[in-house]
Amino acid sequence: MEFDLEEELNKLPMKPGVYLMHDENDAVIYVGKAKILRNRVRQYFTMGKKHSYKIDIMVTKIAWFEYIVVDSETEALVLECNLIKEYRPHYNTMLMDDKGYPYIRITLDEPYPRVTCVHSRRHDKAKYFGPFPNVTAMKNILELLRKLYKIRSCSKALPKPAGPDNRPCLYYHIGQCNAPCQGYVSEEEYREAVNSLISFLNGNREQLKRELKEKMKQASAELEFEKAAGYRDLLLDVEKLSQTQKATETEDADRDVIAYARDNEKCVVQVFFIRGGKVTGREHYFMERADGTGAEILCEFIKQYYCAAVFIPGEIVLCEEPAEAELLTGFLSGRRDGSVKLTVPKKGTKEKIVELAEKNAALVLTQDSERLSREAARTTGAVKEICGWLGLENARRMESYDISNISGFNSVGSMVVFEDGKPKRSDYRKFKIKTVQGPNDYESLREVLERRFKHGIEEPGSSFGIFPDLILMDGGRGQVSSAEQVAEALGLDIPICGMVKDDNHRTRGVYFRGREIPIDTKSEGFKLVTRIQDETHRFAIEFHRSLRSKEQTRSVLDDIKGIGEKRRRALIRHFASLEELKKATADEIAAVPSMDRRSAEAVVEFFRKQ
Repeated sequence: MEFDLEEELNKLPMKPGVYLMHDENDAVIYVGKAKILRNRVRQYFTMGKKHSYKIDIMVTKIAWFEYIVVDSETEALVLECNLIKEYRPHYNTMLMDDKGYPYIRITLDEPYPRVTCVHSRRHDKAKYFGPFPNVTAMKNILELLRKLYKIRSCSKALPKPAGPDNRPCLYYHIGQCNAPCQGYVSEEEYREAVNSLISFLNGNREQLKRELKEKMKQASAELEFEKAAGYRDLLLDVEKLSQTQKATETEDADRDVIAYARDNEKCVVQVFFIRGGKVTGREHYFMERADGTGAEILCEFIKQYYCAAVFIPGEIVLCEEPAEAELLTGFLSGRRDGSVKLTVPKKGTKEKIVELAEKNAALVLTQDSERLSREAARTTGAVKEICGWLGLENARRMESYDISNISGFNSVGSMVVFEDGKPKRSDYRKFKIKTVQGPNDYESLREVLERRFKHGIEEPGSSFGIFPDLILMDGGRGQVSSAEQVAEALGLDIPICGMVKDDNHRTRGVYFRGREIPIDTKSEGFKLVTRIQDETHRFAIEFHRSLRSKEQTRSVLDDIKGIGEKRRRALIRHFASLEELKKATADEIAAVPSMDRRSAEAVVEFFRKQ
């Protein structure tokens, strides 16, 4: 149905809620909240209303909108946070995507909790700390935690009785796990260690230092100098971790200090973590599309950061007052289940720490500006260059295909995906060639493309359902023609481009819509095409190599019906050679552990027919 803007604006209720703006492709491009939906949404479409340049552009892209009514503005804020994280709308000011940042995860719903590193938070009963933009620091913390508390990281289902196949792992032997899988530690003792670990991650380290010093002195007094040296090393590790402190306060308080630095649309937010009156750590975060006021940027950061935060302190010290400060205070207090105060200091120790945070943010922005420019040039900048060569408006998602085989043996196909100039490995796919015999790359590519796009048409909700803006074929006219025939037969209109090589097998240009286009081999676009080409080759060759490896390690016993891996291993252990097994009777084979009479007769019959 056609969306009647004026009619839909009149239908908007005079209630709080969240609104979602959609473009002509139904994608969510903006999520906002409102105290009164009718007043807020209508503002976007009111002539003469002053908006930022970004919002003006966004309004021209809106094809339709929808809304969700809630009971209060605070509920609207929580829902807005969740929807922004789910849709990551193009026109919202946002924290940079933290999918690459790891968390420390503690599985509290297990009898013997595990401590692991994960790259995303789930809605489960586990406790998460992070994300950690500094991966090296996070790994150092994990290693220290294992030394201190000896908490397991394995995926074994516990409790589990000890047995010959349930031996303690390497971490036990190097003193980084208490081996609960063997019953070497009670569930109560283990839980106590887990609680101490959580306290440590929350910043409470003084108690641990005192305990380590006491144990070191006791071990030394008992002449156990090796053990004392171990405690000394642990104490040094803890103190080294605590030496990230840049300032101290007289108050024994927990608070976060937040300041920012910006340059055009680039913005860095610096957070100092004060625990027990000391700055115990700091992290910086980049904001995308931060073209609003400083108060609006802080508001967006606080909403998105603390929506997923594990710990919210009782006071948040800011470089300036954020927009909607009263609403944010209520939101944070609700999440903390206790009062939270937003403070903008004008003098004293707090003001000095805010200045320190601002200087750090400015330093990160300056140092990172060049890196960001280089990264943009080699990714999104390179994509724009490729679009310029081909006369395309957009090539955000590119897919590339390759075939690998040896004289037609074990032919496989690979599909590699790049989004915004970066590999999206979660969408890579492998194909075993099923219908083509021999080394026929054109027909093999045709099969791969047909299977890929039929999956996309039949399963629109899957990853296959996301179609590319551009297909890159590792070849010229022939491969492009095969791909175009497949697309045309399936009713798809997707630009298809070939990568043309010279006599030395180096890419010299691209073949597109019936003509070869020369390209600058020193350009970022050329380098991106080369990276995609190399990645496609690598992925196909590795898949083919893995299949060859499996073929080479096959045993003739795998061809016998009823002989699985367990029985195959038992036969190999029992009989000295294959020749001895061939000469064995059914009774002798049935006597082997895990074998039965029927399987033994199947082995005898198999070798009799050979």
